[in-house]
Amino acid sequence: MTAFRANRIAHEYTQTNPASPERVFPLLCPVREAEWIPGWEYKLIYSDSGVAELGCVFTTQDPPAEEAKYSSRSNERDPAAQETTWICTDYDPAAFRIGYVWVKPAREATELGIQLARTADGNTRSHIRFRYTGLSEQGNREVQGYDRAWFETKMRGWETAINQYLTTGTMIGG
Repeated sequence: MTAFRANRIAHEYTQTNPASPERVFPLLCPVREAEWIPGWEYKLIYSDSGVAELGCVFTTQDPPAEEAKYSSRSNERDPAAQETTWICTDYDPAAFRIGYVWVKPAREATELGIQLARTADGNTRSHIRFRYTGLSEQGNREVQGYDRAWFETKMRGWETAINQYLTTGTMIGG
């Protein structure tokens, strides 16, 4: 048996959103993300409510590079990619906290945690934590590419997209 050592990288980002946590929190859902993330496509596998909830399961495919700048997914579409399976592992609307784990088979596992807080002016501060772990040599190579510059670019894109939706009710680029 060959020894494999997984690469892991973690990043955090805090963004400000021009709306209350009550407006922002419902948008952190596979169904509602289709309203504000260009190209977001998902397949809902399980949800009692039809939206995000504890234990909700859905799948996605990797997005093309243009869409990925608004998304929490990786930044290149692999034509041979398998579906990525997501599970909502933390869901507390009263505390404005949500978390997901997703797995790209034989490539990477990712943890995402989001905690919203009300600012003094009634807007939202969104603290976002990602932890990426390679599951194979290919996955390790992907994870190595998730450096701070890549992450900052991705998070600024996400912030721009959700804030556009919160201020205008329209998707960025739409």
